[in-house]
Amino acid sequence: ISPLLKDPVAFRTLIDLLEDHLRASFPKIDFIVGEWLDSRGFLIGPPLAQRLGIGFVPVRKKGKLPGPTESVCYALEYGQAELEIQSDAVEPGQKVVVVDDLLATGGTMCAACELLKRLKAEILECLVIIELKSLKGSEKLHSIPFHSLLQYD
Repeated sequence: ISPLLKDPVAFRTLIDLLEDHLRASFPKIDFIVGEWLDSRGFLIGPPLAQRLGIGFVPVRKKGKLPGPTESVCYALEYGQAELEIQSDAVEPGQKVVVVDDLLATGGTMCAACELLKRLKAEILECLVIIELKSLKGSEKLHSIPFHSLLQYD
């Protein structure tokens, strides 16, 4: 991912690909939701949201967001973590797409989706740049649509 971020032409092309996919797949999206953790979803989400003319909603580590929040604990390969979203980040029924750079085991993505479900958002899709298929993270998403640009076994 870092080489994409260093190269403005490659990064623009990445955002173009994600934008084209979302415009072709969904006529209406209210927000892009990005994980603002150790991942780079927060670097992809805001420019993508700007291109689509919509807002960006961050999901963060516990204690990083102001105001009332919803939180969820989830398992990592090496322990546990906790994610939060602001309680008023989305209204019930608003349509969201969750973006991240990489899907590995799926724990963080599932936790973000759980938070959005609690707020009664409609999750249109989880969208990542790279999927590590051998870790089967997309299986944890169950009925939530999922799309990755690149897949590695």
